[in-house]
Amino acid sequence: MKISKKIVLIGHFGVGKSSLIRRFVQDTFSEDYKVTIGVHVLKKEISLPKSNNDITLVIWDLEGNDDITNTRPSYLLGTSGFLYVFDMTRPTTYEKLEFDLNYIKERYPKIPMKVIGNKKDLVTNDFIKQNKEVFGRFTDFYTSAKTGKKVDDVFTNLAEALIK
Repeated sequence: MKISKKIVLIGHFGVGKSSLIRRFVQDTFSEDYKVTIGVHVLKKEISLPKSNNDITLVIWDLEGNDDITNTRPSYLLGTSGFLYVFDMTRPTTYEKLEFDLNYIKERYPKIPMKVIGNKKDLVTNDFIKQNKEVFGRFTDFYTSAKTGKKVDDVFTNLAEALIK
């Protein structure tokens, strides 16, 4: 059965949302930083062996926003799943993590969400342990768009959750 689902990536400026999408869809990475203005949409079809389904992910890359309450509601209409991305090297991107996640959950309680700590290649395991109060409580995956580590897993995991 063919299924299509809208996935929205949200988070602060420069956390790597566009890089994660580019790694997932095109299997590429660029050191050049390009700001997303508004929204950028890409698609990728994947097969889900566990459920024997093919699913087309329509992936919305939203412009970064330091205040989640300023995210345009029109961008979120029809969302099937969220990926909330923060930069593990920049505390300002996860200092309000609990508030941001609660804000999304209150407005979209039935929509699955995965929380992604990106730029894992730039931090040590000791750093993660030192920040376990934040990272351990909320984070579903640690990824690196640069190396590709866990990027496919994030999208596949969310896709599986969407068809249950």
